[in-house]
Amino acid sequence: MTSVRRIAPVAALVTMLLSLAGCGEKNAAAQGAGPGMPPPEVAVVTVAQERLVMTTELPGRIEATRTAQVRARVPGIVQKRVFQEGSEVKAGDVLFRIDPAPFQATFNSTQAAVAKAEANLAQANLKAQRYKPLVETNAISKQEYDDALTAQKQATAELAAAKASQDTARLNLGYATVTAPISGRIGRAQVTEGALVGQGEATPLATIQQLDPVYVNLTQSSAELLQLRRALASGSLKSVGKDKAKVKLVTEDGRSYPHDGKLLFSDVAVDESTGAVTLRAEFPNPDRMLLPGLYVRARLEQAVSENAITVPQQAVQRDASGASVLVVGADGKVALQQVKADSSPGDRWVI
Repeated sequence: MTSVRRIAPVAALVTMLLSLAGCGEKNAAAQGAGPGMPPPEVAVVTVAQERLVMTTELPGRIEATRTAQVRARVPGIVQKRVFQEGSEVKAGDVLFRIDPAPFQATFNSTQAAVAKAEANLAQANLKAQRYKPLVETNAISKQEYDDALTAQKQATAELAAAKASQDTARLNLGYATVTAPISGRIGRAQVTEGALVGQGEATPLATIQQLDPVYVNLTQSSAELLQLRRALASGSLKSVGKDKAKVKLVTEDGRSYPHDGKLLFSDVAVDESTGAVTLRAEFPNPDRMLLPGLYVRARLEQAVSENAITVPQQAVQRDASGASVLVVGADGKVALQQVKADSSPGDRWVI
């Protein structure tokens, strides 16, 4: 990090409880320093350049990796809800049963239509076969034979149409049994037994969310992102790489989430209303502790500083002119030096 006046790669800093020391000095100035008053106790620490992974803390919200709204695809009366609300379901599990009677009747009718069309086609084929040698011997007219061929083609088309209607009827009959489109946790039922659904629109019945893993959508200000990219471009910081970047979570109750996540991507545009960029991370969620909509704070590794200087927080003084530290020179004298404190990983500040 850049400071107002660069600290030497190895330097000794004076640390103290500034609030207590400051009060002691003011009281001493007001009362007059007595000859027997001992000087304030201070500690000296030696700091040096070190490799430091730069982390940033970002707010975020949990989002399910997949969300599917279960809807009625055919109209009818809901006969039964099969699932237990709030339970885990697998893709293909039966969730609702809609009265299948009208769809079964339609399917039976299409079966009969297919059988009739098959019989008509068989008769048309037989007639065309019989007429072929007759037209060759002029026993029948060419027109009669052409009519037989036309009837054969028409019967073939009618059979195809009947089979298409049968396929549609079979689909609708199947849709009367509503199944889960994805695996995940299903929420509350949005309809009850006896409800009429699917009249004019696909009625929503329930929602399934896939919760292991989950996404965490994070927001970072565009100013912070630009500052990071400039530091990476100048070489003062190095990228940790998307695949190597670790992400840790802190939940609303202040507890650390036990599983690390990975960064998936950063959005390509800045939100005009917030001036922020969205980043997405993925976290395993085997115990279903992370629920969609939950607010979290994420600690994200974004860069590496090979020559960082960190100092204890109590070594940094702040006033109207900014941050400063007390530096012990080679002659043993203490000097005040202005610094720029950019971040504070843990209980130490980067200067």
